[in-house]
Amino acid sequence: MEKSAAEILREYGPFPGVDQVHGVTFDGQHVWFASGDKLNALDPASGQTIRSIGVAAHAGTAFDGQHLFQLAESRIQKIDPKTGHVLATIPAPGGGGDSGLAWAEGTLWVGQYRERKIHQIDPETGTILRTIDSNRFVTGVTWSDQELWHGTWEGDESDLRRVDPRTGEVLETLDLPPGMGVSGLEADGGDQFFCGGGNSGTVRAVRRPRRVA
Repeated sequence: MEKSAAEILREYGPFPGVDQVHGVTFDGQHVWFASGDKLNALDPASGQTIRSIGVAAHAGTAFDGQHLFQLAESRIQKIDPKTGHVLATIPAPGGGGDSGLAWAEGTLWVGQYRERKIHQIDPETGTILRTIDSNRFVTGVTWSDQELWHGTWEGDESDLRRVDPRTGEVLETLDLPPGMGVSGLEADGGDQFFCGGGNSGTVRAVRRPRRVA
């Protein structure tokens, strides 16, 4: 297993009226982050929040190319980012113990915080298709270039880890400095991750390692 220190590229926030950053996703232009009672769109170039949607936003956030998905207690909401309307809801697999959320291959991937699991689910019904076990508390979840990554946060320790999506084996970890937590996680499709900073009220950009072909 490869192990290295996370390289933090930039820190955004804290933001006015935001006590907690939960889920994080990226729509190709804006970083959306969940802050309890709203979803906020952050311009990663300027560091400014552009707009907010008033919707329950307690944990992970995902984007499928058209819609936002947001964990809210025991359900997952499908949201039109243009109007802010909730179009549909499905039950969340953890019944409220859910954490990270990601979109990949036409399905949703949902982190289970204390159960230390990641579930792949049907986005229409919430049916669990596959479950991967972790050995740490799971926070954010993201896919990037066929790689599955998730955040962990236990006590003062947090890391980002790349895992085998079939076996759950940890292939690589990026350790964050002590006391710096990861609540949400999203890859930008390039060379960085966006990480929710939990009760710091911040979003951090962390360098994503590039594999040498």
